[in-house]
Amino acid sequence: MAIIRTYRLDEKNELQFREAWYQQFDEEELGQFVINHGTVGHMSKTSDVQDVKVERADELFAGFLATCEEDGYEQIPAEEQSWVIVQYALKTKEGTERDRYMEKKAKEALTGHLAWRGLGTVESSDFAPNKLNIRILSPAPKLAVASVKVCVRDAKLDTTKMSVGVAPYDNIEAVKMAHPMPAKPFSLS
Repeated sequence: MAIIRTYRLDEKNELQFREAWYQQFDEEELGQFVINHGTVGHMSKTSDVQDVKVERADELFAGFLATCEEDGYEQIPAEEQSWVIVQYALKTKEGTERDRYMEKKAKEALTGHLAWRGLGTVESSDFAPNKLNIRILSPAPKLAVASVKVCVRDAKLDTTKMSVGVAPYDNIEAVKMAHPMPAKPFSLS
């Protein structure tokens, strides 16, 4: 699935986003072209075009990018975004089968919740001794932290063992706790 994500600050200084993606569904090379847009941190609006061939999707992407440029939207390089780390304390050093299930469910819930609000993408996850780390790349880390708390609660995942930290893109080891407060030391390893 190809995806293009763009952002701009509006006249109220609110971050807006537009994204487009193409997803192919069958062997006949037909798919769906989707445009999603809204204010970052709020549920977006969506429009789509069904039964699109790959060649037509390329034309739609070109038109999407041209419109974004005209309206002042641009892609934000990863280096200008922040890491939001969702961390779960585990009962065992390497994690149990239940922890792996929680990792899968948390990644699924966070992926959809954050994407539909323009808040970022789940990039990876790993198990460290007694910890599960889920890494999110976000253009709006404060809004993403608040949204993570809502998402995890709504998905009925355990919030009592969850911590959330934020770090600059180029120094993930400088992660600082953003939830719960008061902040405590936060380590990925």
